[in-house]
Amino acid sequence: MFGFISKNIITGLVTILPVVLTLYLLYWFAVSIESVLGSLIQTIIPTEWYWPGMGLVAGLLVFFIAGLMMNAYVVQRLFAKSEQVFYHMPLVRSVYPTIRDFFDYFSPATRKEFEQVVAVTLGETGMQVIGFVTQPLSERMPESLREEDSVLVYLPLSYMIGGYAVLIPRSAIRPLDMTIEEAMRFTLTAGMTGSGFDHGPSSAPSSVAKTHDHKSS
Repeated sequence: MFGFISKNIITGLVTILPVVLTLYLLYWFAVSIESVLGSLIQTIIPTEWYWPGMGLVAGLLVFFIAGLMMNAYVVQRLFAKSEQVFYHMPLVRSVYPTIRDFFDYFSPATRKEFEQVVAVTLGETGMQVIGFVTQPLSERMPESLREEDSVLVYLPLSYMIGGYAVLIPRSAIRPLDMTIEEAMRFTLTAGMTGSGFDHGPSSAPSSVAKTHDHKSS
């Protein structure tokens, strides 16, 4: 009886907690922006002109304008120059690069290159691991790592404890018909969740596979 009750409690917790945490994160983000920018706006305009939510709208507008400006080459160069200050400040330089790399993953430009999910064959063992192609072009790698017909693949470890960036021959990888979100969720939970995989067999080879087929021919 106790096992039955505890099992259902855990099931309910696992079902509800991700939803609650996601909603709370969005709520915290919105409230934080509203609090900071709302206070700033109230120092600029008369109090009677201010209405709740104006800070959030202003924050979204700032993000939009910043993203729009980053499409300009001059702004990109200026930002890159000013960003170097953080890379040379004591303490900050050990934290900022990690934060930058984390948010760069969500950048549309980064995701275009980080959207290929592959299965990597480990030697002749027959074992396969899920990986993500992070750099398919050898000319964009350090010169000492440039090898013909090889790609750089990130192999994540389960439960968010790190991973490895490995240079792998194209012949050792197989494209998977999975989105980046499905693959990350599946890998980070060690395969304990298999929901959301309703795709059929891959109908179109990926860019990595096409390159491999082209070179093979």
